[in-house]
Amino acid sequence: MASINPHVNFNGNAEEAFNFYKSVFGGEFSRIVRFKDLASDDFPVAQHEEDKIMHIALSIGKNFLMANDVPEIFGKTNENENRSKIVVHAESKEEADKIYNGLSVGGQVEMPISDSPWGSYFGMFRDKYGIEWMVEFDANNNG
Repeated sequence: MASINPHVNFNGNAEEAFNFYKSVFGGEFSRIVRFKDLASDDFPVAQHEEDKIMHIALSIGKNFLMANDVPEIFGKTNENENRSKIVVHAESKEEADKIYNGLSVGGQVEMPISDSPWGSYFGMFRDKYGIEWMVEFDANNNG
């Protein structure tokens, strides 16, 4: 079966954000590639962008959360636009609370986590890095 692995763009703080995500989810970085790792005559990298993230992947269960920093040459990513929402299906209410409470620190709550009108335990927020998350536990259909 196919899996979905979200990928998000950052304006130079991907590593900071992913260390934060790792502190909440656990898991390990399966890969970190910096722009300097790919620098060549054909792909010149400005000195101030050498340590920015070209690719980072954090394993979360059987899936990965991936990201990169957007090089300045491409312009800034609008961190207040709706880039996408990442949906986390928790295995219990306790896990949903842990993830929701951990990731929403310093962010903006859009919907407090609680029993939803559609029968699941659900919450929605934008984290302190501008990424939008939905956390859900559905005892009748976990996944």
